[in-house]
Amino acid sequence: MTAPRNPRPSFGAADTPGPVSALLRVRGDRPVDLTALPTDTTPGFPPRPTGKGRKHGRGSGDGRPGPRSPSQLKDDKRAARRAAERTAEELAALQERLFAAATAGDRRRVLLVLQGMDTSGKGGTVKHVVGAFDPAGCRVHAFKAPTAEERAHHFLWRVDAALPPAGAIGIFDRSHYEDVLIARVRGLVPPAVWTRRYEEINAWEAGLAADGVALLKVFLHVGRDRQRKRLLRRLDDPGKQWKFSADDVAERALWPAYREAYEAVLDRCSTAAAPWYVVPADRKWYRNWAVGRLLAEHVAALDPRFPHVEIDTERYRAQLLAS
Repeated sequence: MTAPRNPRPSFGAADTPGPVSALLRVRGDRPVDLTALPTDTTPGFPPRPTGKGRKHGRGSGDGRPGPRSPSQLKDDKRAARRAAERTAEELAALQERLFAAATAGDRRRVLLVLQGMDTSGKGGTVKHVVGAFDPAGCRVHAFKAPTAEERAHHFLWRVDAALPPAGAIGIFDRSHYEDVLIARVRGLVPPAVWTRRYEEINAWEAGLAADGVALLKVFLHVGRDRQRKRLLRRLDDPGKQWKFSADDVAERALWPAYREAYEAVLDRCSTAAAPWYVVPADRKWYRNWAVGRLLAEHVAALDPRFPHVEIDTERYRAQLLAS
């Protein structure tokens, strides 16, 4: 079963929580072609003021950014860092409200799923996002190759166990999608097995959404040339050589197969309950800003509230002052 989808910018979408989400969401009007999506652009940055007749983003009317000069990009980088600091403050306040709401029985929580090719910046994005949060309300899980015990269960078993509790924000560095990515590319399971997993994932995510989980799935779209540069930097820097693995070269040789596997994921698993967002990831500063804004828009859309507490404030204030 094929459900064609395409990450084409679309302004003012009623089903997106904010302007950056509207720009980066996988829309669904045609099959995904990742080769047609630039990895070095900065959709929505710098943001333009809104108003009558104005649209978020810059460049052409459909949201695709125009070319930027090197000096403009340097200015953008500095501005993005300042904007990211403001977003961090916004996220910290939103997280506190979400966490507090759970103490009164609100079951809602947020799950950020990060996927991307090697060197796309999943770990760096996690560090950037987590820095804004109170650790008590944040759960980070990095999925590795499944253990023998995990392989003995359904592929979603270990993922289900890692979900964030009510009031928390969970972040997955890789996820259940590895079971239709590396499992497909490396032939770890028969095609009949990984093919049916798309619908299993969609049904599972729909159940999560119905239970109060706001899913934010982000594909960090890095270019092949950029990946080569980042891998070479790891080789050249003694302080980063520990990050390098022979598997990096082997996996890079399978780039076309992984691209097709990711296109299938974006085609078949971007749903109304759990859409995908494609973030150009060649520029780290833009990647961090964009993921931060996506997360802030999604949590703000939940509109978490501090619970109302019945308490005799004057009585306890008097007791404290007398103590």
